[in-house]
Amino acid sequence: MEALLKDFPVVAEIETAWGEMDAMRHLNNVVYFRYFETARVRYAERAGMWDHMEKTGIGPILHSTRCRYKIPLTYPDTVYVGTRVVKMEKDRVVMDYTLVSGRLRKVAATGEAVIVSIDYRSGRKVPLPEEWRRRILEIEGPALPG
Repeated sequence: MEALLKDFPVVAEIETAWGEMDAMRHLNNVVYFRYFETARVRYAERAGMWDHMEKTGIGPILHSTRCRYKIPLTYPDTVYVGTRVVKMEKDRVVMDYTLVSGRLRKVAATGEAVIVSIDYRSGRKVPLPEEWRRRILEIEGPALPG
């Protein structure tokens, strides 16, 4: 399992729940996006985005997201969602996800999200704060594109 997530600096461990299964007896497709959200929020916490938002009103907002399903998940299981920033641009970051089933020890899904920096007071997109850039580079290393 560690080998599958070795390139991800933030990994969220999540227990599946019985109520997340659908009529097909596997986790509903929407649940994968919730798991991605959990990992994304953990990354934002580590990068200090919430603290910065409290001080300035500038915070992250989800622009787009996608998921590629590999294998179905079921209850019970513990899943591990690795997340990393793979690209930084003027006003956004691109994050990659890999979701691994602890029970099956296989990649269950991969995904991507685009996160935009927004001033919540004005509702307008703004450049990524320098504090975010610095913290992301500390997490990811200097080889990050952008």
